[in-house]
Amino acid sequence: MDARDTEPKSGTGAGKRPDRPSREEAEEAVRTLIAWAGDDPQREGLLETPDRVVRLYEEFFGGYGQDGRKALGRTFSDVGGYKNVIIVRDITFNSHCEHHMLPMIGKAHIGYYPSERIVGLSKLARVVDVFAARLQTQERLTADIHRAIEATIKPRGLAVMVEAEHQCMTLRGVQKPGAMTITTEFGGVFKDDIAERARFIAMVRSRAE
Repeated sequence: MDARDTEPKSGTGAGKRPDRPSREEAEEAVRTLIAWAGDDPQREGLLETPDRVVRLYEEFFGGYGQDGRKALGRTFSDVGGYKNVIIVRDITFNSHCEHHMLPMIGKAHIGYYPSERIVGLSKLARVVDVFAARLQTQERLTADIHRAIEATIKPRGLAVMVEAEHQCMTLRGVQKPGAMTITTEFGGVFKDDIAERARFIAMVRSRAE
């Protein structure tokens, strides 16, 4: 099993691996990269860059210290008899491709049929943020989001769609700005019923006139 399939434990040092380098070692690594690129890490304009980069990485990759399931927070059993689909679309996110460590920027769309419990709508956005704040592939990001929601509220059906532009395709290589990658993960009625999948996609694509 991929180690990424296991959520880090919560608390101080959550997600910290025994061999994780110190902050000082991380800053020294940045200095090494600056020198490798051909510049002088000791010149005035670059002296504080290692500290800035490490602090930026703490922001970019803070998801390693968080549990995606716990990010969904409290769930509620009082659904008022509601049995229809719930969709939150256009959840913006910024993540980083694990192959080149370049940004992938996009939107996630989540839909589910409640079974016995529902979750606060803002928490769906929060779980996207937790998994996006890690080195990712879009495929894994989609599966991570789906798996966390499925395990937490066990809906009758769950659909996750992720659309993203990968900077490794726009800034290097084929250099194709605007190319979008779309991934999906379906469970329950969305997996079993093609009409339900089509309905989800139509509702995601629809826009008010």
